[in-house]
Amino acid sequence: MKRLVILGSTGSIGTNCLNVVEAHPDEFEIGYLATHSNVDLLYQQAQRFRPRVVAAVQPPQERDWVTPFTKLGIEYLTGAAALAEIAAAPDVDVVVNAVVGAAGLPATLRALRQGHTVALANKETLVVAGELVTAEAVKNDGLLIPIDSEHSALWQCLVGEARHRIETLILTASGGPFRQRPKEEFAKITVAEALNHPNWTMGRKITIDSATLMNKGLEVIEAHWLFAVPVDRLRVLIHPQSIIHSMVEFVDGSIKAQLGVPDMRLPIQYALTYPDRLPNQFPRMDFAFSRRLDFYEPDFEKFVCLRLAYEALREGGTAPAVLNAANEEAVQAFLREAIRFDQIPHLVDRALQQHQNHRQADFDDVLAADRWARGFVRQRITN
Repeated sequence: MKRLVILGSTGSIGTNCLNVVEAHPDEFEIGYLATHSNVDLLYQQAQRFRPRVVAAVQPPQERDWVTPFTKLGIEYLTGAAALAEIAAAPDVDVVVNAVVGAAGLPATLRALRQGHTVALANKETLVVAGELVTAEAVKNDGLLIPIDSEHSALWQCLVGEARHRIETLILTASGGPFRQRPKEEFAKITVAEALNHPNWTMGRKITIDSATLMNKGLEVIEAHWLFAVPVDRLRVLIHPQSIIHSMVEFVDGSIKAQLGVPDMRLPIQYALTYPDRLPNQFPRMDFAFSRRLDFYEPDFEKFVCLRLAYEALREGGTAPAVLNAANEEAVQAFLREAIRFDQIPHLVDRALQQHQNHRQADFDDVLAADRWARGFVRQRITN
């Protein structure tokens, strides 16, 4: 039986992860759960799964939660440091990192330094500090297993394959809700429209990233570090049906693809059971009713965020950290209607242009770049 830590247990990935655990009670045990601020749901999860410890990064102040958790026999931690603390717990087998944004980086590093397996849904960890994170994994015999459907697809296609035989990694993208919307109308896009993804149900931040295609750009950077493939051999294709989740083209011209209905529980379960597979009751593909699989090249002029992600990866150093931090601030500003949808890539672009890149970056450089980019974007929005 595998004992799990789930960071971000109250989000979409976290709740789906618990659904997988609930379906396989003889395979998994929940040792630790953590949320950002949704302590009400965390308490419900604690009642069901009885972890040893729970944590809340920013719990609401109007209620004291220590007593309710204590009555359950569960230790209750608070503060940002709690994530890293439970990620490094010695009595766990897999740490699921489903924290949103760069805040998930310290916990990933602590888990890898402990030699844990990290099931990673927090792509920002590798975007911000991919070189540092992968080095920690190698140094401490830790293992990074992707949860993102696209990277899980690549991971599955590469089982049993030599990495040096990869020609191209092809990440598919649905194209989001604005694939056919003219660029001239982007300034009029509302928050509600941007949150209406055609294929996936996800958190607010990642849904906006999918609408700008920044999410795919972040995935390109993540794939570079996960699979050690140069940027010029990382390709994005728009695939509106979201049936083929990604593909690998090998040096002999053969292509492997991983297919399935859009359901995040499948890559989650694979990450938790790797290298094994377990049966489930998830919806199955029926090719008799899936008659179309369409593909298009992405429009880099319309979806500027995707182009900026490629440029930041080529630039290297602290540029990806600036890309990610600037984007996080811009997306939050859009969600609170402080800026327009079309201003998100503009702010990210300005931050990248103004940043003094540190090409040989250490952890402090990365954190400094992250802070600088956030301050830069906030000031631009204020002004």
